[in-house]
Amino acid sequence: MTDAATLGPSLSACQSRGDWSRGEILDLFALSFNDLLFQAHQVHRRHWDANSVQLSTLLSVKTGGCGEDCGYCAQSARYRTGVEAEKPMARAAVRAAAEKAKAAGASRLCMSAAWRQLKDRDLPYLAGLIEEVKKLGLETCVTAGMVTKGQAEFLRDSGLDYYNHNIDTSPEYYGRIITTHGLGDRLATLNAVRAAGLKVCSGGIIGIGESRGDRAGMLEILANLAPQPESVPINSLVPVRGTPLEDEPPLDRLELARTIAVARLLMPRSYVRLSAGRLAMSDEAQALCFFAGANSIFYGEKLLTTGNPERGEDQALFDKLGLQAETP
Repeated sequence: MTDAATLGPSLSACQSRGDWSRGEILDLFALSFNDLLFQAHQVHRRHWDANSVQLSTLLSVKTGGCGEDCGYCAQSARYRTGVEAEKPMARAAVRAAAEKAKAAGASRLCMSAAWRQLKDRDLPYLAGLIEEVKKLGLETCVTAGMVTKGQAEFLRDSGLDYYNHNIDTSPEYYGRIITTHGLGDRLATLNAVRAAGLKVCSGGIIGIGESRGDRAGMLEILANLAPQPESVPINSLVPVRGTPLEDEPPLDRLELARTIAVARLLMPRSYVRLSAGRLAMSDEAQALCFFAGANSIFYGEKLLTTGNPERGEDQALFDKLGLQAETP
């Protein structure tokens, strides 16, 4: 096992790296818990205010009816989860939700549409939503499935800041979770988004039956993107009845904190978002993740179709930890 002293010099310069190997990343995972979190926290402090957390609010602007077979997703039309396909939200309703999010302290609105891939006919609709949100002074993020470079450029010209497209898991495990498209399709979308000049939001989901090696493989891809994603959401599985992963046991919270810490070491200048799954986490587990380098959360009582802590609960936790919302 590699020790902290051996890794120290390489970590001090890790912000310039884009050539991480799977073995090196597994060596980080294998550090003693105290050494790993200590080093991650040092790197975090070098690049960020350790007591500031960026608040994003996630809004489903088109829910249900997706044709993909992602094994964790309540919105797949292939599973009987009780989530019905809905029409896209009206522009005024999205603006009202954005106003509520801003009043509660969020600095970014992330708008999600349950589509396999973006169609040109839907571009004016999304452009209108982006325009409304930008008027409020919020950052904007959209996730609407696979996109082409031309579509990404249209969204950029409409004022979009970030495009989200998660890679989910390692190349080796990907086909166990999704079969209706490949990891290469996801990477092609990320390349198109980056080529269009948009900021990239891309992470994955853990606790889906994957191994530590798969978690390392997911982070290997993200860390070696050039440039690295500006935002990296780490989602914990929220089991949904009716999906293939409904009976998956929860991932150990210390392993989640390790994953956050390794992500911080590999991607020191990225926001690392403690995303889905916080409703089932104790205050202590979340505190470990913040110390390990998480500096972004989804803020609001709902994440698409699953629950999230109430805003008051998050504020109470922030007060106990001495954390504050990042100001734009």
